Amino acid sequence: MKTIFQKAGHSESGGELVTINGKQFKEFYGMSSATAMKKYVGKVANYRASEGKTIRVPYRGNVEFTVLDMLGGIRSACTYVGSATLETLSSRTIFIRVPMQTNEVFSRFEINMGVSGYQSPKSKENKK
Repeated sequence: MKTIFQKAGHSESGGELVTINGKQFKEFYGMSSATAMKKYVGKVANYRASEGKTIRVPYRGNVEFTVLDMLGGIRSACTYVGSATLETLSSRTIFIRVPMQTNEVFSRFEINMGVSGYQSPKSKENKK
């Protein structure tokens, strides 16, 4: 999931560029979010609940610099394990699967757009 976050917020990524208090963000939303329902239907119907999220990710400019940073990380990983090429990387390491119960990559960027003043548990924690 870190890789997905690294790609978000660039000029080349989707979403609308917005400026808030002098800072730039890329804002995007899921199609079952309150933002999408309000935009395409006009409102969130009383019998429905928004299931998606609307998030703002800090604007990061051109993706080229992030790609160069990622390549530097891959080069370092190869150096740490003694791999001269990407082909030999997997034979010099042991990969361990670590399952996540929840996806919290974008939680800190969530915008509370729910109906009837509902706030997600994360947004309540952030206000404390």
